[in-house]
Order: sequence, then structure tokens, then C-alpha cells
Amino acid sequence: MADLAVVGGSIVDMAGVARAKYVPAARLDAFHTVGMGASPSWSVFCVDGSIAFTPELGVVGDNRIRIDRGQVRTVEDGVGWAPGDLYLQGGERSPMCGRGVLERAVAAARSAGLEARVGAELECTLLSADGGHASTGPWAPYGVRTSLERSALLVDLTVAAERAGLGIEQLHMEYGQDQLEVSLSPSDPVTAADDVLLARILLGRVAARHGLQVSFSPLPFAGEAGNGAHLHLSLTGADGRPVLGDGPGPHGLTPTGEAAVAGILAALPGLLAVYAGSALSLRRLVPGNWAGAAVCWGLENREAAVRLVAGGPDSAHGANLELKVVDPSANPYLAVAALLGSAAHGVRHELALDAAVDVHPSESGRELPQLPATQAEAVDALEASELARDVLGAPVVAGVAAVRRREVEVFGSLPLAETAEALRLAWSC
Repeated sequence: MADLAVVGGSIVDMAGVARAKYVPAARLDAFHTVGMGASPSWSVFCVDGSIAFTPELGVVGDNRIRIDRGQVRTVEDGVGWAPGDLYLQGGERSPMCGRGVLERAVAAARSAGLEARVGAELECTLLSADGGHASTGPWAPYGVRTSLERSALLVDLTVAAERAGLGIEQLHMEYGQDQLEVSLSPSDPVTAADDVLLARILLGRVAARHGLQVSFSPLPFAGEAGNGAHLHLSLTGADGRPVLGDGPGPHGLTPTGEAAVAGILAALPGLLAVYAGSALSLRRLVPGNWAGAAVCWGLENREAAVRLVAGGPDSAHGANLELKVVDPSANPYLAVAALLGSAAHGVRHELALDAAVDVHPSESGRELPQLPATQAEAVDALEASELARDVLGAPVVAGVAAVRRREVEVFGSLPLAETAEALRLAWSC
């Protein structure tokens, strides 16, 4: 790290925005041991720059952001970054620390006999320097031409990822105009969430070097394609064997795998405000967008909230579950914790799994559970969820509810186009 001049450490607030502090590299030890000060209100900063004060989180007090010097990555010449942990002044982990919440969820899943690996897909939209469309010509979804026209950016991103130690499985221009997708290598749950932040930082910096900006908004432009942040979950049982394949159940699920899927689906309406809770999220989460708007599961069914990805010789990482509802406005630590916690809940309680939906959900002829229809309803469902409080902690549930209710107040009555413009860069790094 002798080539670094500045090192940053970041946390993610309840609105899904990364917030950071930087120090000269010579002060890296202090960042590691005592941390840098941050007001408790950091946790409830809102996407519009306001603060959703709560009785517990206000102007009084201080937290400390600490980083592990062994996790510092080079993100730009002279600049390092590491994920931050949020501590109280007394030295204990803050209940608002997303990494701490996820670490607890991993431990709880392990106590239920589950070991997890997580991989993330990041969708984003390239923008011009002034925040408009990066290109105006015809768009070919997944096209050879559309990717090659951005080949210099893709090459620079690949080099930057290798330099930072970030594993990329694939990258290409996607379905929507100027949309880019990057699939990250699976890892342990905490590292996977860290990698989401690292990837977003690298995407932002590489794009800037090419005169572009990057939007991680769920819906950058009204009426156009939205961005997801799908999570893939692999699970092994106490015997070390995968639970999502080679079993006697439907599509190869084991009994443990069936219970895990059932747990994810049962908890989904109450956790939607964590997975896709922003003022724009539900505008993306509609049938036909392959966003998982139907509360069901199916083998390779991209309209189902939970897609079972088949294992076998053509699968690089074996059978896994893809949660499609997640979008980039989510705090990745809380989203992974919610996913893992709901799967573990299903296993502990041996929940029964409904039959798979192997057609478009609208053609299934079944009465499927419904997701909350509005942002306010999603917040209500979160506050009513016992599982959310158990997995995330009551302080986090209150914090997420506070910032999302603030969004309802500010953006709830605005035209969609105005909200999309206002939040286009809200989650950009």
C-alpha cells in the first residue's frame, strides 16, 4: 500500500446510499484502531440529503467508522478503499451497522445448519456527463455492436477489477438503452456485499475516465428499462452437501432446500422495503420486466420472485436461487441478511413449499400472494414483520421505515418523470 496517498472507508445507510470518510494513508492505523467520527444521523440520511431523525438517532452523540487495513483495495491511482464497520463510542458494534447485521445473520444460518455463498448481479445505466442518455442511436439488447462500442470502458473496468481483487464472472451491455450488467464472483455473504460496493465504486470511476456517469437508480428514466441488483444464493447443509440440487424434491430440491425457498417466499412481502423500498422501486417491479413481481418460484422462471437456477455440468457454481426483486436502492448488507435470514427461518420451522410455477405466473391459474402495492404499504409490512425485527434488529427496521417514509412525503405526489430525474444519481458512487 506504499503507493496510496488517501484511503476511504464507507458504510451504507438505510436508504441504500454509500457514505464515506477519507484519511491520508499515513493515518491508516488510526482508521483501523479508533476509527473516524460520524454522527449517528448518518444511518438515516435520505436520498434527497435530508435526515429522517428518530428518537434514537439525532444531533447528539457520535459513532466511529473503522476499517480493516487488510481489506484496503486500490480503486484509483493513489486512492484506496475498504468497507467500514460502524461502532459506538463505547467500542461495541452499532446496531445500525449493516455489516454487523449480516455477520449475525450468517451465524444464525450456521446454527440452523446452513452455509451460504452469495453472488450479485449489478445492472446500471451509463449516462452522459450532463446526466442524460449516453447514446442516442438504435439500441440492440445484448448486442455485439452495443458492447463493442463500449469496449474501451469494459477493458478498463476489467483491468481495474483485477487490480482491486474483484472477481467478475461476465460483463456486457444489457437490455435497456445504455444499460450495463456486471456479474460478480460468488463469495461468503459478507464479502459478497462488500464486493457490491467495490464494484459500484470502480464502475463510477472507470466511467468518469471515459467522460460518463453511472446511474444505479431502479428507474433512471420514466418509461424505460429499470436496473436490478439480483442476488444469487447457494446453500449447503450440515453434512456439507448442497441443498438446492440432487434431492428428491421438485426440480432436485432437498427437503432442506424446499424449506429454504418457502421461507424466502413467505417473508418476501414483509421484507420488500429492504429489497426494493425506494420511491422508484415499485415502478420497476411490475409483470413483464423480469423483475420477479410474482411471489412464487420456478425453475429458470424469470418472472418469478425466486428463480431456481439449474445445476449440472453446464453450471459453473451449481444449483442456486436468484432473488430477482432486489434493486440497487437496497443496502446490500441488509438485503443479503434478509435473504439468508428468511431462508434459515424456513429451514428452522420446516415450512412447506408450494408447487413451482413453470409458466408465466399470469398463466398459472393460481391465486398467488401479492407484494405491497405502494411504498407506504411496503413500509407498513416491514414494521409488521416479526422476522424483519429478528433478522435485522428493531433499530434497523425503525431506521429503514423512517427514511422510506420520508421518501413517501417528498416524492409520493410527484410525477414519475420528476422523481426519476431527481433520483437518477442518488445511489451512484
